Amino acid sequence: MNKKLKIIALIPARYAATRFPGKLMSLLGEKTVIRRVYESAVAVNLFDDVVVVTDSDIIYKEITSFGGKAMMSLKEHACGSDRIAEAAEHFPNVDIIVNVQGDEPFLERQSLEKLLSVFSEPQGDSIDLASLMQRIELPEQIDNPNVVKVVIDQHHRALLFSRSRIPFPRDPQDVTYYRHIGIYAFRRNAIIDFYHTPMTPLEQAEKIECLRYLESGKTIKMVEVSGTGIGIDTPQDLIEAEKYLAKN
Repeated sequence: MNKKLKIIALIPARYAATRFPGKLMSLLGEKTVIRRVYESAVAVNLFDDVVVVTDSDIIYKEITSFGGKAMMSLKEHACGSDRIAEAAEHFPNVDIIVNVQGDEPFLERQSLEKLLSVFSEPQGDSIDLASLMQRIELPEQIDNPNVVKVVIDQHHRALLFSRSRIPFPRDPQDVTYYRHIGIYAFRRNAIIDFYHTPMTPLEQAEKIECLRYLESGKTIKMVEVSGTGIGIDTPQDLIEAEKYLAKN
């Protein structure tokens, strides 16, 4: 591509998390989780802008208190993509929007660079969004419904996502299983289309929002990475993140 793409990071940030209420305002070291996520996104130096999108006055004030950028959602949203899509309509000149998870404070620049490079490849114009995946090494994760699996074609485009074991090995053989990692880079029009498309049958059955893109005919390019950051879903995860912070 000759044109330099304008890329921003949007960080969806709900206060009322089901498994760990208020986790984004929990302290990780001397800073809140959401502040560390914001500062990490700025520090990778890949984005033209970084903005937290939230439904919480508390989170909004936390980010703006140190000069960070934040905006309030105008509506209630069932998923992070919807929250980001609403915000995307306020950025008409942006080409690519990266969804940075509000509970992953240790972003890896190398993984994000690989994700964004998809749009500069020879066939990059045909890609609506890109996401990350990782080989599953632990057998118990294959049948764990909390681990979303993805099947890809020979060009690393997503064919299907599921909480079930996919592909199913009909005959004994070596099968490579991939875990979907929920970091996305969207073309702006793709996520706005998502926002204005009703929930689709597979998405409703599996509760996996990226199925809405596939069912709507969008092309998702998957990028394999070897390592990922630490997600904070539970109080125990926060303890592990504290250990990681102390070491690094």
